[in-house]
Amino acid sequence: MTDQPIGQLLDSLGVTADLDDGDLPVDALVLIKIVKADGVVSFVKATSESLDWITSLGMLSAALHIENNGYANIADEDD
Repeated sequence: MTDQPIGQLLDSLGVTADLDDGDLPVDALVLIKIVKADGVVSFVKATSESLDWITSLGMLSAALHIENNGYANIADEDD
C-alpha cells in the first residue's frame, strides 16, 4: 500500500462540506471504507499533514458526538 492524494477520490464519492465564505479549513481527518480485491472490507484513516494525534483524537470524538447527538451552533442560537 502506498500513500496517495485523495482529493479526487473524495470528489468522485461526492464528499462535500458545509462551509461559509471566509471559513479557513486547517486540518482534515478522513475515514474511508474500502473493499479489497478479495472482498474483505476494511477502513483507512487519512489525515492532513499538520494534524497531530491529540487533535485527531479530539476531532474523532467530536464527530462521534455530532453523529450521535446532532450539532447546534451556539452562535446561531443567539439570534
